[in-house]
Amino acid sequence: MGVERMRRFSRPMMFLMILCLSAAFTEAEYLKYKDPKQPLNVRIKDLMGRMTLEEKIGQMTQIERKIASPDVMKKYFIGSVLSGGGSVPAPKASAEAWVNMVNDLQKGALSTRLGIPMIYGIDAVHGHNNVYKATIFPHNVGLGATRDPELVKRIGAATALEVRATGIQYAFAPCIAVCRDPRWGRCYESYSEDHKIVQAMTELIPGLQGDLPANSRKGVPFVAGKTKVAACAKHFVGDGGTVRGIDENNTVIDYKGLLSIHMPAYLDSIRKGVATVMVSYSSWNGKKMHANQDLVTGFLKNKLKFRGFVISDWQGIDRITDPPHANYTYSVQEGILAGIDMIMLPEDFTAFIDDLTLQVKNNIIPMSRINDAVRRVLRVKFVMGLFEDPLADPSLANQLGSQEHRELAREAVRKSLVLLKNGKSAKNPLLPLPKKAPKILVAGTHADNLGYQCGGWTIEWQGVHGNDLTVGTTILGAVKETVDPSTQVVYMENPDANFVKTNGFSYAIVVVGELPYAEMFGDSTNLTMIEPGPSTIRNVCGAVKCVVVVVSGRPIVLEPYVSQVDAVVAAWLPGTEGLGVTDALFGNYGFTGKLARTWFKSVDQLPMNVGDSHYDPLFPFGFGLTTQPTKNTEMSK
Repeated sequence: MGVERMRRFSRPMMFLMILCLSAAFTEAEYLKYKDPKQPLNVRIKDLMGRMTLEEKIGQMTQIERKIASPDVMKKYFIGSVLSGGGSVPAPKASAEAWVNMVNDLQKGALSTRLGIPMIYGIDAVHGHNNVYKATIFPHNVGLGATRDPELVKRIGAATALEVRATGIQYAFAPCIAVCRDPRWGRCYESYSEDHKIVQAMTELIPGLQGDLPANSRKGVPFVAGKTKVAACAKHFVGDGGTVRGIDENNTVIDYKGLLSIHMPAYLDSIRKGVATVMVSYSSWNGKKMHANQDLVTGFLKNKLKFRGFVISDWQGIDRITDPPHANYTYSVQEGILAGIDMIMLPEDFTAFIDDLTLQVKNNIIPMSRINDAVRRVLRVKFVMGLFEDPLADPSLANQLGSQEHRELAREAVRKSLVLLKNGKSAKNPLLPLPKKAPKILVAGTHADNLGYQCGGWTIEWQGVHGNDLTVGTTILGAVKETVDPSTQVVYMENPDANFVKTNGFSYAIVVVGELPYAEMFGDSTNLTMIEPGPSTIRNVCGAVKCVVVVVSGRPIVLEPYVSQVDAVVAAWLPGTEGLGVTDALFGNYGFTGKLARTWFKSVDQLPMNVGDSHYDPLFPFGFGLTTQPTKNTEMSK
């Protein structure tokens, strides 16, 4: 009887025990940070409560693709990877090759104890410019001349799709520098010398990230899912105002000037939910921005209420000392205490991890500063949906260099062109050119060179020479495609005057300008076009009616040539779609662009910006002649 009673009681008891164990197991498995239904701050707090110091410092670490691997991601809990200029999985790598590389690294990050996804960043500054077959849009100096923020927003959306097509979720754009001196090698990355135009062009941010929802809290980052990317407002702050335009130099300006010229676009960027801000290499009144706690923490984070993360520039903390890396412990301390949350190392990352770990353990850097940094990095990752969708979507591959995006780039090119001169007199304009003519001449160093047309930050960091870099249409190719089939197009890069005189050309198109460059390699004290540009202008324009198309990242010396030529067009750095240039030259569309930069007479005048007392330009800020489209024109293909 006793045994039977025990059996009767033991069955429900066992059932109850199994139920309790099951509930306990379920409770242990439920992780709030992995639940998208939980509020953002609850997820952040839950995850941070589970993290070790090692895992936290890993989240603050961004390394270069070349030294990243799934094992490295797992061992060091790496929070972010980047491609520097020209850093690709393979030459002319396909979208699929990019996706596979990014996914492999992501799987390494996901295999860690807490499975925190990494974020992959790249300089997509005028389209997805590192990537073969991507659409290369005009550089910012040209987009500023369009005066068209809505166009820039559409470019942002197209760029986001092309970046996501390669599995990447983070673009180091836009550059919202206000370039005050064209001698600066990054001036083409700036929309204008006028902060109001730069402010308007922060519309790139909702293009890249998506439109901020109406009920968003000020300063909280926003990225609308897996067809959008995290944006990056850079370089905080004053990078466009350095003395003599020397890259990474000192910006000498009072606090009021800094706030009125260089800061306004950051306010707009934060209002639009920008996810990240990159710190400038430059100094402000002698203080390195990477060590400027007052501006990075005091102003950007505390006063402007920015809630995304602050990222350093490439080896930016190393350059706090002169020479760079002279006292690394000091650099780590200064950079982290200034308020930098993610460090773009990008190569010697173990030294950073070891140094920062030691300084936290020795109470030199407080744990509260580490927690602030990690909270911000995680906030961006949660907001983006990386925890729900960490792996790339291969179905977006067809967005890379799509026809729709190329048409958008072509539109941007024609709207960015600024017509500086049209005819020896206003009564006899040269443009638009007739499509039907017996024989025309195309000449100049830049007429048939896609690399020159795209400029720096294209495939390679410094840009490239020639037509084998990627897919696109040169200006020569565009001329041939646009003119009447009966028109003979003769191309000679640098013809002599006798050749021009004796060949019976109806008119000539001369395309000249600057070599590609990026950053400090573009710093220039003379701002001259490359040889034999001047002699080509003399030889051709002295013998036949001609239009000179200037392909450059900024105003360059033009004054000696303007009187010799019939027409002058500033084409900036138009990118892959040369047909945008011929759209306006031949009258399919009118010229509408207006200078967003002052065009100087002589470099001796520099710096010279609109409103200065010594303002005496060759072409003033806002200048741009207009033309009407030719009626009954058959549109080019």
